[in-house]
Amino acid sequence: MIKDFNFETNAKGSKSKCNKPNSKRTFQKLDDAFFYQESVLRIIDANLNRCREGLRVVEDSLRFVLNDEVFYIRIRKIRHDVDEILRNVYKDLIKKRDSLPDLGRQIPEAFKRELPDLIVANFKRVQESLRVLEEYSKTFLPEVSADFKKQRYAIYSLEKEVYLKY
Repeated sequence: MIKDFNFETNAKGSKSKCNKPNSKRTFQKLDDAFFYQESVLRIIDANLNRCREGLRVVEDSLRFVLNDEVFYIRIRKIRHDVDEILRNVYKDLIKKRDSLPDLGRQIPEAFKRELPDLIVANFKRVQESLRVLEEYSKTFLPEVSADFKKQRYAIYSLEKEVYLKY
């Protein structure tokens, strides 16, 4: 649960944390109904799925289209490593899954005509989902946050290497 956060706007317009009672901007205590364990588990579940799906698209592109064994093996290892991070809480994640009423289901996805666009989009999908996993795991499973960060930086490096080669 998030407690009171007080922020002050400085001369440059950025906000800094402040515990003064007369702060210019105050965020009230967020209620359990807004930020609670079930919501965090759903966010983690959705982003873990998104991450694995993106990794699989890149993996299959490297394996079947580009026939790049070295990159294929590296991305496959990352996918397995990401899966391992939360394997022990998978049952808890899937119990909280509620995909039918998910607002994101109805959003159309952009059409990708070229293989490079497909690969880049999925590298970005993986990076973004790893960042969300890193941040939200701090609220519920802080011991795994650094593991997600490590995988995110591994993906940044691999994306660059794939981009420079192809």
